[in-house]
Amino acid sequence: MYNELTENDIKKMEKEIEYRTLVVRKEALEDVKTARAHGDLSENFEYHAAKREKNRNESRIRYLQRMIKTAKIISDESADDEVGVNNIVELFYEDDETTEKIKLVTTVRGDSLEGLISIESPLGKALLGHKAGDRVLIEVNSSVSYYVRIKSIENSDDSTDEIQPY
Repeated sequence: MYNELTENDIKKMEKEIEYRTLVVRKEALEDVKTARAHGDLSENFEYHAAKREKNRNESRIRYLQRMIKTAKIISDESADDEVGVNNIVELFYEDDETTEKIKLVTTVRGDSLEGLISIESPLGKALLGHKAGDRVLIEVNSSVSYYVRIKSIENSDDSTDEIQPY
């Protein structure tokens, strides 16, 4: 299995790895060393908290490295009139007659509560390549589906998008 990521996603992840390796790791090791000096480790909350933070940082570094290693680089370019990565799409949901703006992003930037929808989600997959005015069937699973109509497509970029914590 691979992760579909853009070149910019990879750059952001490499930058985070570098920061976590050179800065956070050093601080975390120092915190563990300081807490260890406080004495009895079995009842030393500061020591256990420092170890937990150190381990969390190492876990994040491994996660980011694994995401990069298994990445399939995709282009974030699409035709101006077609839905693609980093496009803001205004959708009309036929079921409840509501309108919503979403932004299609790679999985590592997805946050549905913020309107950042992964291109690997059922909605994201279904919209890719469609044009304004298209009626698109979104198949969530074999028994749930719904229609949306694409009202508009805006070009955007991922310069302000964050890589999600996990």
